[in-house]
Amino acid sequence: MSSIGTGYDLSVSTYSPDGRLFQVEYANKAVEAAGVAVGLRCTDGIILGVERLLHSKLLVKGANRRIQSVDEHIGMATAGLLADGKHLGSRARDEAANFRETYNAPVTVQVLSDRISGYVQAYTCYGSVRPFGISTLVAGADKTGPRLFCIEPSGVFYGYRACAVGKGRALARTELEKVLAKEGGVTVREGVMEVARIIHLVHDDNQDKAFELEMTWVCEESGMKHAAVPADLLAEAEEKAKAALEEGMEED
Repeated sequence: MSSIGTGYDLSVSTYSPDGRLFQVEYANKAVEAAGVAVGLRCTDGIILGVERLLHSKLLVKGANRRIQSVDEHIGMATAGLLADGKHLGSRARDEAANFRETYNAPVTVQVLSDRISGYVQAYTCYGSVRPFGISTLVAGADKTGPRLFCIEPSGVFYGYRACAVGKGRALARTELEKVLAKEGGVTVREGVMEVARIIHLVHDDNQDKAFELEMTWVCEESGMKHAAVPADLLAEAEEKAKAALEEGMEED
């Protein structure tokens, strides 16, 4: 960061002379240092995938999950500080439950994203708190079809056809653009293969430590509910991703 931030980065409620909130920018740095999270909207559903970095060989396989279920039909993945993601997931579940109790109907993905983004934005307005050090992908299927939104640490949120956050997001987004350029779109089963390939590609490019691939979907195969991708399909996707990576290295 530029030295112009001196004195203006002590509180999130203090603007710098050029209109910047340095604490929010620092929160973005925490996101950039985390494993990548990818969301892909397909023709028949939606997929979330994350690169869960293993900082210790003693960790139990499948522990410290970064994808959470918010409602039956909605999931969320985060990149950044794990504890912040757990807290925001708890808040999202409260919002979804409150909507269902009030209106006797499941919350739509956009309404839930709007409520979460308002909560995140509130943490950029007061000197007694700090911004959330996470970017959040909210994905699900409702009466409008598959939907995907990304909520930034500043509280702003955007709707996407595909999105990536975290370390290596630029490369991941470039690959996602290629996937979306395919004529006729991609199905969720094809999307699982593509997301696995992209995450393995990004991980290899960053030369990071070992990782586990975590992936969930909402589609007809899951009963239009947010659920983990079947283990056999995930294993097949990982094998194909590693083979594609080795093939690319041989061509180089």
